[in-house]
Amino acid sequence: MRRLAALVLAASLISPAFASEEKAEHGAEAPKSEGKDGEKGKKEDREPGTTVEMPFLIAPLIQDGRLVAYAYISSKLQTSSLAAAVAVRGKTPFLQDAFVRNVNGAPIGKPDDPLTVDEKALAARLLADAKRIAGSKQAVNLVLTKVQVESTRPDNK
Repeated sequence: MRRLAALVLAASLISPAFASEEKAEHGAEAPKSEGKDGEKGKKEDREPGTTVEMPFLIAPLIQDGRLVAYAYISSKLQTSSLAAAVAVRGKTPFLQDAFVRNVNGAPIGKPDDPLTVDEKALAARLLADAKRIAGSKQAVNLVLTKVQVESTRPDNK
């Protein structure tokens, strides 16, 4: 009875793998979803395994020459392929070093509101660093997944 249960369990685990291989052999593709701006044919999500979670960044927010807050930033780097993702993961320490230097070297706040992170500009700056280090054909996009600003003093909130 135990052998039968083990065989049934093994068969249920193996059958999805064979099903995906058959789809690949017969040219079946995953359905493409609409893009963010309604563009058809673009995938909203990347192929599994092509995004690289980057280590968290802590960036200072300066106002009138004083440190008033820190921005805690998490991000994902999207790569062009699985092989590119593996290569980028090997360069993560170098990418992190460049990102830390970037956020500490120039303000990340909006020009009119230095306590609000300019996410679009920051993502572009970090992507430029990633392309310089990992290669422009490997690093495709950088997405800021979470930005949280915390004051250095409770009375600054």
